[in-house]
Amino acid sequence: MRPLLLIIVLVLSGCQSLVGDNNLAIFEADNVDALNYSDDNDLWRVIADRQEIIVDNNPRIQSHIDWISQRPDYLASISKRAEPFLYLVVSEVEKEELPIEIALLPIVESDYYPFSYSHGTATGIWQFIPSTGRMYGLDEDWWHEDRRDVLASTKAAVRYLKDLNRMFDGDWLLSIAAYNAGPGRVQRAIDKNRNQGKRTDYWSLDLPKETEKYVPKLLALGKVLKNPERFNQKLIKIENKPYLEPIKLESQFDLALIAQWTNLSIDEIYSFNPGLKRWATPEELPYTILLPVDVVGDFKEILTNQKNRPKVSWTRYKVKEGDSLSVIAQNFNTTINQIQSVNNINGSLIRANSYLIVPLARESEAYYSLSDAQREKSRLNATKNSDKLIYKVVSGDSLWKISRNFDVTVNDLVRWNKIVPTAPLSIGKELVILIDAKEKTELAKITNTGIDINRKIVYTVRSGDNLSLIAQKYKVKVSQIRDWNDLNETDILQPGDKLTITINVVNSNLS
Repeated sequence: MRPLLLIIVLVLSGCQSLVGDNNLAIFEADNVDALNYSDDNDLWRVIADRQEIIVDNNPRIQSHIDWISQRPDYLASISKRAEPFLYLVVSEVEKEELPIEIALLPIVESDYYPFSYSHGTATGIWQFIPSTGRMYGLDEDWWHEDRRDVLASTKAAVRYLKDLNRMFDGDWLLSIAAYNAGPGRVQRAIDKNRNQGKRTDYWSLDLPKETEKYVPKLLALGKVLKNPERFNQKLIKIENKPYLEPIKLESQFDLALIAQWTNLSIDEIYSFNPGLKRWATPEELPYTILLPVDVVGDFKEILTNQKNRPKVSWTRYKVKEGDSLSVIAQNFNTTINQIQSVNNINGSLIRANSYLIVPLARESEAYYSLSDAQREKSRLNATKNSDKLIYKVVSGDSLWKISRNFDVTVNDLVRWNKIVPTAPLSIGKELVILIDAKEKTELAKITNTGIDINRKIVYTVRSGDNLSLIAQKYKVKVSQIRDWNDLNETDILQPGDKLTITINVVNSNLS
């Protein structure tokens, strides 16, 4: 895996040196076990005390500090979402001897919201895109999505950052920038500066605006954590001990059964395990699930006592005329492969009046409230601040064709419908289209999963746009857009410019 990534960067960089030649941002790792040498019981204090990337303050960092200072509830809101996962993330970061500040990257990426989904098809707290996720072993199938799985994605992110840091000779600012922009983009900026006789440290590079803000925001968070009261922040304590424990399951489990055995709500199970997409854990075994440490003991005891009890319900189904494995699988909310495996079927031939054993969810579809299907329904039914049209895909459709017909962009359709732009459209698929170019993120309300949070979207400036029109469209202030994008009153917008805009959404599954 690492040689492949190194080859990619070498190709992109023209086989030149992979790093700049001055002002490296490096650190010396302490040779100690993770989380064992601090007496402080507050995990935020641990992160504040162990920071190792030493950088002097500068205007780019200060602008983010000022932004945080103006929002007194910001880190308190982050704390509520990070609480179940922060110890896990810090443990993985320190186990691999990365600077502890890396545990703050999910704040920059997703505000520690595991259902976060960006306009670029990135998802999870680390916002992996599909291609990078696959490079680091993050799989997806009908049952689960590893990029949203907090444990799996954290392990992958740590490995990726270690590889990036090796490529850039230990410079953590360049490594973190490459996590955002891609190693090839950072290397090309280094090569350009070197060829022009300029400095090649992070602060001197010409990088995308988003990346130029990305690293300073991380550094600003670290500085604020050292003295939160000074910056108008009141942190919620997160105990320096495990909140969740990984449990390896050797059989497929109906999530309703896990809820019954642990006395957790179904929403809690999905929230702790946002990689789960359906009503059960994956059929591919073993599968690791995260459960609160205070329920693990009882769960293991019941599991031992009930070891021979089926963990998924089954029903005997009589095949009807016109049935196919795909139709049966869809009707029972399962997969063709699972039906084939259980019934020892090779191929797709089934006979009318024969019987099949198929898995059956213990509860109604609506019970599994945070499954992909139920979140999709929430999104489709959500109240919009613009007129909504549900369009059903027909033969010959493409995203480009649909976008032209409704005078929207392909990026609009991708963002509104959480789809991969290169994937073929299936006939009959329902697409949300917002009329009159009201490009508002869906306010899909998901029961009991958190609080109202601010989400970032990236807006591409169009011909005829100005800050006043854009601000009116998103119900924000012109001054806020300038603040978020480091614009002054003399800056002129050009078509194609990217603007970051922060809007309030209720537990959105898109951003």
